[in-house]
Amino acid sequence: MSRFHRVAKLPAWRLMALHSWKPPSDPTVYGVIEVDAGPIQSYVAGLREKSGVKVTLTHVVGKAVAVAIAARPEVNAIVRRGRLYVRDSIDIFFQVAFEGGENLAGAKVDNADTKHVIEIARELSERSERIRKHKDLPTQKSARTLSRLPPGLLRFAMRAGEVLTYDLDLDLSRFGVPYDAFGSCMVTSVANFGLSVGHAPLFPPGRVPLVLTLGSVRDAPAVVDGRVVVRPTLTIGASFDHRLVDGYHAGMMAKRFREVLENPSTLG
Repeated sequence: MSRFHRVAKLPAWRLMALHSWKPPSDPTVYGVIEVDAGPIQSYVAGLREKSGVKVTLTHVVGKAVAVAIAARPEVNAIVRRGRLYVRDSIDIFFQVAFEGGENLAGAKVDNADTKHVIEIARELSERSERIRKHKDLPTQKSARTLSRLPPGLLRFAMRAGEVLTYDLDLDLSRFGVPYDAFGSCMVTSVANFGLSVGHAPLFPPGRVPLVLTLGSVRDAPAVVDGRVVVRPTLTIGASFDHRLVDGYHAGMMAKRFREVLENPSTLG
């Protein structure tokens, strides 16, 4: 289970940012990263052949963003009563579509930065199957409970759960509310909907600082050794909370993220 520790010393700009905005209800900053999908596809094919596990691009991207967060751990944070608290682990939440894509749930992989891509794929495969069979995973239990509330109480209950969990640091899991259910980053794919690019909103009740949206791989022109060639291209949309992530952090994370995706064999 993730816990948090307070950041005692902050730059002046970060202190101002914490108090300049209310928690965002929509994405604050958008970004797009395009990468050559060829190396990732080759890496995925090799892992599948070696392990027999259905590894996907989404698993690799989830691992890559965990590695990028590990390089800038200060962004793995929440705002609690006007102060910054950093998570003690890097946990990635993968969204799972079911019921023909009309419903969404998901599963959080704890300590994703320390796990191999194959391990992440195995864990998500088992949990995704449980989601699609309507087994009682924590997020499904919580969503089902909330859906039974009258509309007037639903918003209040979600806000109360957020405040009790994140502002007061209470573990409500025994009441069906998982602790920090969405972790450090949410990863979702719009490729199955035929979209090559997309942006997802931040989810305020989960205090998630970063959301990545994977599009479908498409052929696109690229410059290789001074020549224009056609390469399989993956576009990843990013939404992040500007109170926690500014241009400097985003640039440093994007650099590390791209390094991993362009050379995925370094992941093992």
